[in-house]
Amino acid sequence: MPLPEKNLLAEESSPYLLQHKDNPVHWRPWSAAALEEARTLQKPILLSVGYAACHWCHVMAHESFENQPIADAMNRYFVNIKVDREERPEIDQIYMAALSATGEQGGWPLTMFLDPDGNPFWGGTYFPPEQRYGRPGFLQVLEAVKSAWTDKKDELIRSANALDKHVRSRLSPRSSGTVEAPRQTLGALASNIHRMMDQDRGGLRGAPKFPNAPFMRVLWLDALLSGEPVHANTVCESLKAMLSGGIYDHVGGGLARYSTDDDWLVPHFEKMLYDNAQLLQMLCWAYGRTGDGLFRVRMEETVDWLLREMRIEDRAFASSLDADTSGVEGETYLWDEAEIERILGNRSASFFETFSLARPENWEGRPILHRRSHAAYRDDTTETALRDMLDELLAHRDRRPQPQRDDKILVDWNGMTISALANAGRALNREDWIAAADKAFYFVCESMEDGRLPHSIRDDNRLFPGLSSDYAAMISAAAALYQARNDAFYLSHARNWHEQLDSWYGDEEGTGHYLTAQDATDVPMRIRGDVDEALPSATGQVIEALLALSVLGGEVGSDRLSSLVERALARAGTLTYGQAGIIHASALAEQPLKLIMVDDPSGSRFIPVANRTIDPRRFDIVVSDSGRASPLPDGVEIDPGTPAAYLCIGQTCLPPIHTSEELERALKQH
Repeated sequence: MPLPEKNLLAEESSPYLLQHKDNPVHWRPWSAAALEEARTLQKPILLSVGYAACHWCHVMAHESFENQPIADAMNRYFVNIKVDREERPEIDQIYMAALSATGEQGGWPLTMFLDPDGNPFWGGTYFPPEQRYGRPGFLQVLEAVKSAWTDKKDELIRSANALDKHVRSRLSPRSSGTVEAPRQTLGALASNIHRMMDQDRGGLRGAPKFPNAPFMRVLWLDALLSGEPVHANTVCESLKAMLSGGIYDHVGGGLARYSTDDDWLVPHFEKMLYDNAQLLQMLCWAYGRTGDGLFRVRMEETVDWLLREMRIEDRAFASSLDADTSGVEGETYLWDEAEIERILGNRSASFFETFSLARPENWEGRPILHRRSHAAYRDDTTETALRDMLDELLAHRDRRPQPQRDDKILVDWNGMTISALANAGRALNREDWIAAADKAFYFVCESMEDGRLPHSIRDDNRLFPGLSSDYAAMISAAAALYQARNDAFYLSHARNWHEQLDSWYGDEEGTGHYLTAQDATDVPMRIRGDVDEALPSATGQVIEALLALSVLGGEVGSDRLSSLVERALARAGTLTYGQAGIIHASALAEQPLKLIMVDDPSGSRFIPVANRTIDPRRFDIVVSDSGRASPLPDGVEIDPGTPAAYLCIGQTCLPPIHTSEELERALKQH
């Protein structure tokens, strides 16, 4: 039965798709029915991919998709499919890889033209309605593609088949060849990354500047493994730079997605959950290493923002906040000096001793608040006074129109946030943060069906099946909460998710996992999920999750883990970019640290030391006097009635540690 000739997005749950439900374009959501329509009509597909917080997606929607003549051309010539890249990242990855293969720069909105079988033959990103910015007008593009399809269909189909074959070879490669040891691979990558770093301003050289958490994680782990501090110092200085710039919301907390300049000053104002989950995790590590009050305060501010603005009904976390407010980029976040002086009165002079307002070249909005000239933590008294003034500005700002929130709950992003919150709660002794992580965990558990995780949750809608990244992130979340709460309940869920992961996502040879489940019926190809984006690849996340389950619960054998690592590294060797997640996870798996603690009844001897020195390599287990610890690698016996700590590095355990001072020294040395 043919689909109706109208816009079909009104029944969707994705806020991004609902933003387009009133367009005159006959949009279809991605589905088997939409693909069948294209095959039946033998029309090419116009695929448009974006996300709710994307500024240029909004621009193209207003300029082109609300434009009747453009919509008429789209409806005449194409089957038009709209995709939320966050809801369907596997679709986005496939067609973004196709665009990159044509030599074009990727980004969103992604605009791709496909043959009726879903194979891509040409595309781009944002197109203006008329020719400008050196780009053709969108109506021009539509007419040109239609003409090419009419006159050169066979040629376009051959091109589409070749491009499809290329994408399959890149996103679903087989493991082949030999690989170096993970530690050497990590060291080489860390050295390459360090050469690309901006030693004056932090982050990678040039503009725009992204936080790039996968690269930062590689530098951090290499510093821990090598004992050389230079890479860790680079990470800390990058954090200080970005957290003093306009990319960080000094008034309300939280990091924007990127800065458009090379000094972290002018943000692209959308705030993404995954960026801030990764920031929070990095701050845990940096604060544990340095004790710098700046990292502690930014942790507190970021968690306050997460709990205040991103939590839905006191449970799980929304995906993002929009870049625009009432159609104006960043409008909620901008200030005039006179406005701040009016709110703060005679205290404004001391406020501007630390903070500045900037209107850089080519920035047309009101000034941006930052403290680039005072990036370092000042002192407790000054920072507390500044925070009090910022809270007054926040109360004033809350009365302004606010950016739209994409309130769909993505399971993998929530898993990352749960892990970061649990670790931050341990690091700063904030049980309320751990409780918030626990509530989000329970919410995701309650959203399962037949033991399987969804990928996206909004209101009563669940998008099944989930992705391998959902299972990986939730296994890691369970591991983080287990270490925070010492409750086997979390590991029981992790074991179930591991079984589901292997059953539905494992490859035919038992050497890895696909991103999509075997019963996902509307994907054009099953891809591995090996490539990093702004967060580590699904494969990297799977390795880290199974490592945690191996060390904490013993369910994943070392041979199995070694095989996954070897095959993933072999595939990563074929990639030209995006390998950091696999390399980082593989190096972690090579020699993890395991800390077993039999503490005093008060839990005050060893546990606080472990909590304030969170280490990505280390997994912590607390044994009560009535409990049993899993066996240690070299047969060391644990007396559950005698306080002691046992630190194992790979397959070697140190002698029992009996004082908190000894444990502190051992953790710093290893």
